[in-house]
Amino acid sequence: MHHFIAFLRGINLGRRRIKMDVLRAEFEAMAFSAVETFIASGNVIFSTATGDDRKLARQIEQHLQGALGYEVDTFVRTRTEVAAVAALHPFSAMDMGDPANTVHVGFLPIELGVDRQRALAACRSDTDEFCVEGREYYWLCRGIKTHESRIWASPAVKALRLPSSTMRNLKTVRKLAELYPAA
Repeated sequence: MHHFIAFLRGINLGRRRIKMDVLRAEFEAMAFSAVETFIASGNVIFSTATGDDRKLARQIEQHLQGALGYEVDTFVRTRTEVAAVAALHPFSAMDMGDPANTVHVGFLPIELGVDRQRALAACRSDTDEFCVEGREYYWLCRGIKTHESRIWASPAVKALRLPSSTMRNLKTVRKLAELYPAA
C-alpha cells in the first residue's frame, strides 16, 4: 500500500466550499483507503495500491471536477516527500526563526527548469525571497502579512508564467509530516 497526501488548490475559498466529510467521501468513492482530511483547506491523506502520484493527481482532478462541477488542481506527494519538504530549512536560521516572518511552500506539478528556478530566486525583494527544491518552491515573506506582499503582482514574477501551484504555510506542512509520518 502506498501512502499519500493530496494538496488541493482553491478548496474553501470564495464559492468553492466543501465540507470535509463530503471531500473524504469523494476520495473514498475513488476506492482510496484510510482517508482523512487535515484542516479545511484541501489537505487529504489517503492510501492506495497505485504508486504513480501523477496518475493519481489526474484521477483525483477528473473525479472532483465531475463531483463538484469545477476544476480542482491537485498535487500529490508521498508522505516521505512531505517529510522532506517539512525538514528543509530553505532560508537563513535568522529568517526561519523570526516570528515576524512567514514561510510558505508552493507545490508544483513538475520541477521548474534551472533557468526558471534562477529567475524566480532573482525576484527577491527586501520582504520576499524564494528558494526552489524539486517540485516545490519556498516563499519567505519578511515582516508583513503575506496578503500585503506585492511580489506576485510584480512584472518579473508574472513574466515567469509559473505553472499552477497551491501553497501551504510551512508550519502546516510540518504538522502534516508530524501527524502522518512516512510509513
